[in-house]
Amino acid sequence: MIALSVAFASVCGAVFIVRRVKKQLLEMSDALEDVKNGNGNRRILSETHELVAPLAYAINDIILSYENRLSAYRQTEETNRQLMTSLSHDVRTPLTTLIGYLDAAHKGIVDGKERDDYIETARRKAHDLKEYIDVLFDWFKLGSNEFSMNISVVDLTELTRNILIDWIPIFEDTQIDFTVDIPEQPFRVRIDPDGYMRILNNLIQNVISHSHADKIEISLSGQGGNIKILLSDNGVGIDKKDLKHIFERLYKCDKGRSEKGSGLGLSIVHQLVAKLNGTITVESTPGEGTVFILLFPLAE
Repeated sequence: MIALSVAFASVCGAVFIVRRVKKQLLEMSDALEDVKNGNGNRRILSETHELVAPLAYAINDIILSYENRLSAYRQTEETNRQLMTSLSHDVRTPLTTLIGYLDAAHKGIVDGKERDDYIETARRKAHDLKEYIDVLFDWFKLGSNEFSMNISVVDLTELTRNILIDWIPIFEDTQIDFTVDIPEQPFRVRIDPDGYMRILNNLIQNVISHSHADKIEISLSGQGGNIKILLSDNGVGIDKKDLKHIFERLYKCDKGRSEKGSGLGLSIVHQLVAKLNGTITVESTPGEGTVFILLFPLAE
């Protein structure tokens, strides 16, 4: 009799478990259908001791991963939409102006000094357009699967000197005082020379185009197992609310930046630094200036 009671209780327990599992499986199926229809916030509840708990938790992880990827996709789509809008304005406007000046010079609408001025304006517009397209090319190249770097051990002090030599005439033309402090001792770093050149060029161009500074300082020094590159200016600075977004795609500060620019330059810098195993931070005080700090590990 006792054995029969035990058997009956076991059967009842088994039936209860089966019913519970079937109910949970139906809930899982309903949840997955809900997720399929776009509700990424759906989760499956289960106690840790239940039979379906591992499956429920695995499905929740998959749903979370799906939602994160979907969110990233939506953000990318929005960024691409903004980029296309910016591209339409920033390319078509100078291109239309460029064609207008060249047509006027070609058709003889202007002559003499005015014609020369028109051609010079067209030349500047063409360079602005090339600069913008170069930034776009760098951006798309960084995001492609085909992007690669030619990493080698180089003396970063010598490489920096060679890069800055080309900037001296530009500093003089734009009436920006410059101070360069590069030690004589070599600092060898595993780096892609072209990538580092793009980083430094973008940072300097950012100062010239957006900071309204009349002084720039660039220095290199050792810091533990790293080389530290400081680039500072005495420009208008960046507001605290903007500072945390400074490396985001298409972000443009309300202050400290003119309307000119793609909003991609500093984002490209941030990505390149990360790909070269370095770090970049920025400090700024409105009305006093901005400092960019780069760190790259020294080669063993």
